[in-house]
Amino acid sequence: MKVSLTKLLLLLVLTTSLFAQAKRDPRVVGLAGAYGTVADGIFAVGYNPALIALQQDKPFMLQLFGFDFGMVSNYISLGNLNTISGDTLTTEDKDLILRDLDKSGGLRLYTDIHMPIPILNFASGNMALTSNLVVLGDATIPTGIMSLLLNGNPVSEEIDMTLKLDLLGVNELGFSFAIPSDDFAWGMTIKYLQGLFYFGIDSDSSQASLITDTTAMYGSGTYFFRQGVGGSGLGLDIGFTTMDFDGWRIGFSMINALGTINWNRPSVIKNIMAGSDNIYGNSDDLFHMTWAGMALNDSMAVRYNYTIDTLNMQTMSSDSLFYSNPTDEQIVYNLDEDGNLKQFSTRYPAQFRFSVSKRFPDILVVSDLLAGFEDRFFARNRWRWSIGAEVTKNPTFPIRFGYSWAGYDFKELGMGFGIHKGPIIFDMGLAFRNGVWIHSMKGVNISLGVTITSFGSRKEEPVESTPENEPVILPPDIE
Repeated sequence: MKVSLTKLLLLLVLTTSLFAQAKRDPRVVGLAGAYGTVADGIFAVGYNPALIALQQDKPFMLQLFGFDFGMVSNYISLGNLNTISGDTLTTEDKDLILRDLDKSGGLRLYTDIHMPIPILNFASGNMALTSNLVVLGDATIPTGIMSLLLNGNPVSEEIDMTLKLDLLGVNELGFSFAIPSDDFAWGMTIKYLQGLFYFGIDSDSSQASLITDTTAMYGSGTYFFRQGVGGSGLGLDIGFTTMDFDGWRIGFSMINALGTINWNRPSVIKNIMAGSDNIYGNSDDLFHMTWAGMALNDSMAVRYNYTIDTLNMQTMSSDSLFYSNPTDEQIVYNLDEDGNLKQFSTRYPAQFRFSVSKRFPDILVVSDLLAGFEDRFFARNRWRWSIGAEVTKNPTFPIRFGYSWAGYDFKELGMGFGIHKGPIIFDMGLAFRNGVWIHSMKGVNISLGVTITSFGSRKEEPVESTPENEPVILPPDIE
């Protein structure tokens, strides 16, 4: 039985909403992303690897458990849903909703989940080894569809109906080191990106539209669904930080300066998924996608074409109103002229971060300025400013809060705490995403983790305060 496009896309959007910065931990969540000069040990990876140089005199760090889940949209909140439910929207209300959505390219839902691999996150001296499983989902419903739902179909105006979807699973295995000097340190992380799976709509080969004339509605669309199982690639992070100067610290970093995952290569993941016969795309696979009852191997993509022809009151009940091409024309074999499997790549988004922090006797204040270079996955093509504070009056129970701003449509309020007792470091963070109140937030981020170190714990050197105008007593002259 042929899979309907509507049901498939609905399933994919729901799937991404169940999954959840390519790397995150409870402390950075509580500080709302202000982290580039204060991240400690293994948690410096993904933010500024140069900070690993500052832990060389501290005991080792080993993460036992970590879990981080987040989801966010650009419109869905309790307040907005309450506004549009049970009432008739005015033209001004509809225009305001559509203007907000149009600035973000449509109704967007982004989800991510981060799970550090136990025991494989370790730091000692000026080196660290980290491994993190990351699943990212990014789906967008175009503004044209939302306009059709709110305003109906305008006459003689073409409506863009093109959906966007990316679903990616990857394991980041990184080796980090940093080299200190008297005044500054620099460091880098070399990452092996083990692609687990990828599924998405190729935006360059997909389009859909709907147009209405005085007698009927017409529409057509083409969606090119692409999958990948078992990819691999390399990534590179670089960072710089100053040493503490009167409590001040400045740093900058480029995360994923290099980072690309190549799919359809031979890989261990593909061999595992292929089952006992080592052939991916048949009945003994641990998992494979299907289309119209056919198992899809890694050489197959799906091109789904549909046409809406002369939709009016007389043809609305016709079975031939919405039709697509035969199944054998929808399967596209991703092979070159020699019959070999073609590879394709997924770019891992890069981010630039500038950070400054000031440590006082009982509080740490930090601020970051972050820029992405494309709107994809965890990156946004805009500047984001964040500021956070960690109250350390009681070192065994630090309290954190932070705020970030990236335009009126992307705000975040973070809060969290830690319990640091002996060798045990427990942290928890919570953030309201795209809003600062429960009724206005359009997403949430929940993070927690357990790390162990030596019985001496990982204590920062205290910052001594000198009272101003205190008289200076000179020692008597010694004859």
